[in-house]
Amino acid sequence: MGVQGLGRYIVADPEICHGKPTFRGTRIFVDDVLEQIARGMDWEVIIEEWHGSITKEAIAEAVRLAHEAFDIYAPELLSKVSQS
Repeated sequence: MGVQGLGRYIVADPEICHGKPTFRGTRIFVDDVLEQIARGMDWEVIIEEWHGSITKEAIAEAVRLAHEAFDIYAPELLSKVSQS
């Protein structure tokens, strides 16, 4: 299948990290960075923690894509919650 670009900074390559979304040119999982954001870490601290391998623009793209995914899948998630 090959590399799939999910954005300018985010890719999914079946040959890297089992195809999980990573930041282009790294093995940094997008979900790891989103978890750091969810814990309230400042973006500058996140960038430092990853030794400058990602940028504010890359983090912003991850947040934007997460927002889009939430908008798409929120009704499905709400339906599952109401069924439990």
